[in-house]
Amino acid sequence: MISVIPDISLIYQIINFLVLLFVLNWILYKPIRNILLERRAKIEGLQDGAEKAQENLGVQEEDYKNGLKQARAKGLKSKEVFVEEASTEEKEIIDRINRKAQANFAEIKKQVAGETDQARIALEADINKHAKAIGKKILGRAC
Repeated sequence: MISVIPDISLIYQIINFLVLLFVLNWILYKPIRNILLERRAKIEGLQDGAEKAQENLGVQEEDYKNGLKQARAKGLKSKEVFVEEASTEEKEIIDRINRKAQANFAEIKKQVAGETDQARIALEADINKHAKAIGKKILGRAC
């Protein structure tokens, strides 16, 4: 078997290893660990920001939907008001036209009644003449 006799070089090797470990830790490993920790913190911050943005998006979407519903409801109410106003105005116009037509009808009725009375008076004045003429024609002789 191989036997190793410890000498002073083993102590130098251990000291060299410890110094190298300290220097590498100080120069290489700590800066890399710090960079990795900074990256992790930055990524977590970005994830938190993305989550907050997602929540805000949901809230804004709900606000948009609510605003859209309110605008539709307001539009429907306005439409109902306009339809109601138009209906009222239509009724008023129809009533005016009916009143005017009834007034014209009454006037025409009076005019026709007057003309009928005039025709009756004119025919009553000529009734004897017409009766004699009809009698002559029927009897065939002159009276």
